[in-house]
Amino acid sequence: MKEITAIIRIDMVNKTKDALLKEGFPSITCKKVMGRGKKKVAYELFQHVTSGEILTPVMAEQLSEQHRLIPKRMLIIIVEDMDVQKIIKTIIKVNKNGNPGNGKIFVTTVDDAVRVRTGEVGIEAIQ
Repeated sequence: MKEITAIIRIDMVNKTKDALLKEGFPSITCKKVMGRGKKKVAYELFQHVTSGEILTPVMAEQLSEQHRLIPKRMLIIIVEDMDVQKIIKTIIKVNKNGNPGNGKIFVTTVDDAVRVRTGEVGIEAIQ
């Protein structure tokens, strides 16, 4: 089994959910998250903050723009190994627009799963 974690834009959640449902993957978990990408951080600006100097409006703008966290959504999907590529392609197809911030997808191995209600384990617990 695999866990697919996708970080996507807020406004793409419903389109992604609908596309996954259409492909036969109705089960997802969605969480509100905050984060930022790899935009370069201007650490020299922090020296002014920690030294007690008053920030100029330009410096304050740079700090807030370069260090702010952006609201995103994190989708978590547990699937059989054979379904991973289909889900990844679906997520990319819906979310890719060529601009920074389209998201990231991570795939990790899941050792086991247990359905609380029935005690089913493994693949049976996620189907």
